[in-house]
Amino acid sequence: MSNPATGLLLSQIALHATEAAAVACAKWRGLGKKNDADQAAVDAMRKSFEHAPFDGLVVIGEGEIDEAPMLYIGEKVGAGGIAADIAVDPLEGTKLCANDAPNAMTVVALAPRGGLLHAPDMYMDKLAIGPGYPPGLIDLDLSPTENVQRLAKAKGVAVKDIRACLLDRERHHHIIEELRRAGAGIRLIPDGDVAGVFWTTETARSGVDIYFGSGGAPEGVLAAAAIRCAGGQMQARLKPESEAEIARAKTMGHADIARKFTLDDLVPGDVVFAASGVTDGSMFSGVVFAADGAHVESVVWDSFTGRKARVASVLRG
Repeated sequence: MSNPATGLLLSQIALHATEAAAVACAKWRGLGKKNDADQAAVDAMRKSFEHAPFDGLVVIGEGEIDEAPMLYIGEKVGAGGIAADIAVDPLEGTKLCANDAPNAMTVVALAPRGGLLHAPDMYMDKLAIGPGYPPGLIDLDLSPTENVQRLAKAKGVAVKDIRACLLDRERHHHIIEELRRAGAGIRLIPDGDVAGVFWTTETARSGVDIYFGSGGAPEGVLAAAAIRCAGGQMQARLKPESEAEIARAKTMGHADIARKFTLDDLVPGDVVFAASGVTDGSMFSGVVFAADGAHVESVVWDSFTGRKARVASVLRG
């Protein structure tokens, strides 16, 4: 049974982390230094976790211990308390922040220990829609045309009224061409596929109905947390590009590389998802620095209770 108190506690921890990271990296907007912006976000998020009342374990982070000095996979954080898995993208859209371009954000998902898939650092095919549709409406094994046709029928609109989101990458050209032939609308994004999936959860705000294509597997788990909280649907499949990546996946328990992950595989239980805007975007405004402090707009969603909150904070100091 869901524990509302756990959801509230994890929501507070996640929100504080994304807010702190957003303010820190927003100071680097437009300066062309994506690594510095990312490091500022990592430092602030790690500091936020340091004294938080939980026993946190990073399962989706900045990389292995030899790749990342902080928020590395396997790192333990927190001052003690409920055992929780942590998935982070301290700055999703490092280039977006460096160029002061839309839709950079900071992201955290928290779940009780064992509640997040341990995803290897490789590509993952993803397909996602938001809430309000019959179970099993979309399927990764169907063609893009079939999926948008199913979605249009369920929504009661023409295919031309469906907007698909994809990363603007050469590997997606065949999907883009097929969707064009089907008559669907398309939003191509330069970076940030957590955001792309996230947008499907609030179509009226974002204008995006469905997400297609491959991106990072760790980001797929973060995105799945948002879908779980919103009541949407998502499927995914690992997409290794070398024998070394296949071997790495197997060492992490993914013996069946061709397995199609459902939402229950990606996020098997209750979870908290939080995100804060760094630059202005489709879901919230970016950080605004004013005389009274840094104004931050965030969402924090909690599947323990079904709470979906928009939070406007002013951080001083």
